[in-house]
Amino acid sequence: MISDRRYTGRFAPSPSGDLHFGSLVAALGSYLRARSLGGRWLVRIEDIDPPREVPGADARILRALEHYGLCWDGGVLYQSSRHDAYRAILARLHDAGLAYYCTCTRSRIQALGGIYDGHCRFLHLGAGNAALRLHVTRPVYGFHDGLHGWLESDRRLAEEDFIIHRRDGLFAYNLAVVADDHFQGVTEIVRGADLIEPTVRQIALYQQLGWPVPEYVHLPLALNQDGNKLSKQNHATPIPLDDPRPVLVNALNFLGQPCPEAWQDLTTEQLLARAVAHWSMASVPRITAATPVNGALAFSKPSS
Repeated sequence: MISDRRYTGRFAPSPSGDLHFGSLVAALGSYLRARSLGGRWLVRIEDIDPPREVPGADARILRALEHYGLCWDGGVLYQSSRHDAYRAILARLHDAGLAYYCTCTRSRIQALGGIYDGHCRFLHLGAGNAALRLHVTRPVYGFHDGLHGWLESDRRLAEEDFIIHRRDGLFAYNLAVVADDHFQGVTEIVRGADLIEPTVRQIALYQQLGWPVPEYVHLPLALNQDGNKLSKQNHATPIPLDDPRPVLVNALNFLGQPCPEAWQDLTTEQLLARAVAHWSMASVPRITAATPVNGALAFSKPSS
């Protein structure tokens, strides 16, 4: 169930490349869900990883969203403006004994099978050349997805103390996304199914901070001809900036939404208004119980 708070959704791209069809699907799905419920729809630029960012990508992403009629509420929040807030949260967790410094290398963890074993948890190490890990005292083994129902996580992943501040000084995605979704009052997160895996970690962080946990919906992923998800890293083709309506119709079809042929003669604004009025979560395609997520972990409904 959605919280009693006013519905607030968001789209939060990283500026590592231009908007492509897969990211348009995620943006459109979250936009339609928010607007169909009379809620707010926010846009946030997740620029916390400078080495991966492409100059000017943020402006081109925002321009593409506007061109496709996906207009957001309020100003755009840039994560690069939130460093002080992140540091305050890290200090709070560390001072409360809920986070600790870790100097374990990636090769050591890979030798363990890829899951960290808590080696540094009680060594009381300093911050020098160290990552900061959350001490997961309340593991989350599954969660309810608004599209797929109950999804379970691998137990080892759920119990792992994960990094919230990287050794190179950058803030970890799981920390920043939780901090900013809470800050912006997001009540439901609608995003791609490739982000199912970190959801249990994010919920654990919400709980350890004592914050309300938003609802989650994970949309199906658009794949390329090789069966890999469309992504900036895979050099997915940017969406065109000519007539947006044919691409919007394709995105609506991908999301299983009704799109009569007559709609293609509507203006972009009219097309989106019809799409909002006819939005149906029940029509969105589901991933199957055995669908691999992010190439690493399969989530499934618990056996009866």
